[in-house]
Amino acid sequence: MKTLVTGATGFVGSHVARRLVASGEAVRALARKGSRRQALDGVAVEWAEGDLRDESSLVRALDGIDRVYHVAADYRLWARNPQEIYESNVTGTKNLLAAALRARVQRFVYTSTVATIAVPRGNAVPDETNRATVDEMVGNYKKSKLLAEQEALRAAHEGLPVVIVNPTTPVGPGDWKPTPTGKIILDFLQGKMPAYVDTGLNFAPVEDVAEGHLLAAQRGKIGERYLLGGRNMTLKEFLDALAKITNLAAPTRRISHSMALFAAYADAAFSRVSGREPRIPIEGVRIARHTMFINDSKARKELGYQPGPVEGALERAVEWYAGNRYVNLPDRARSARASAA
Repeated sequence: MKTLVTGATGFVGSHVARRLVASGEAVRALARKGSRRQALDGVAVEWAEGDLRDESSLVRALDGIDRVYHVAADYRLWARNPQEIYESNVTGTKNLLAAALRARVQRFVYTSTVATIAVPRGNAVPDETNRATVDEMVGNYKKSKLLAEQEALRAAHEGLPVVIVNPTTPVGPGDWKPTPTGKIILDFLQGKMPAYVDTGLNFAPVEDVAEGHLLAAQRGKIGERYLLGGRNMTLKEFLDALAKITNLAAPTRRISHSMALFAAYADAAFSRVSGREPRIPIEGVRIARHTMFINDSKARKELGYQPGPVEGALERAVEWYAGNRYVNLPDRARSARASAA
């Protein structure tokens, strides 16, 4: 069995590639020229240089491939040129699906997002029966991922054996970029989070999300979606869990969404003048208005997906950020982690 993984240099993709190699599969990783590949240092993968927007490079990358895990995505809540997000997430996915259909791959696992499912539907906790519209998506990232998911479903109807996974909010080691969630953890560790908003997410250990990808390839039904979740937590509960792990103080001041949005617009205005990326993306604040709790029982029942505790994943994330010098933790934080170990 030979497998192609896109996005293998990223957070979730690198964990998928590591898990595949550990299971004995031969893995080819698609990466752009000059991309940072340290996420897979020491892992026996074959690198294929290419770009999702370059169809000829995808044909070469798929030569001799049996399975595809399409994990790559432009995951940003702000971009100077939003069209780049659509080119990577929508056009790139469409290109890879078409190339995989021609290459007659045996299974194609597409990594979507919880955002295409977790939209309000009265008082019910969302599950895979939710069908969202583009108008319900907040921001370019979410819109692009829903459009890409629709392309994957269309390819499944056309004969490509596609299974879709919808990870919630992965946390854990190796988020080197970091993702927007990783930035929350880093801001907390660096004491840059004086307040919080009233929102909630479903958090899952990244290693278990990676395992869920493999389970979807083995047991998932073609054309079906599977939420890969963990635990529904308010942002305050998440920050309190980090405080308990690190012995650092969690913010106690809750601010309203309107106040957070005002701060985001002010930050965006300053960013236009300074040229730096906004610290408070407007899109992120708008997303936080909706609590993204979900019901992931389908993946647990049909795939045998069994995520571990979020607290353990947060401990591993803190250790990784400290060990890789993203943050210099104070002595009290180091002692708390040592005691927990």
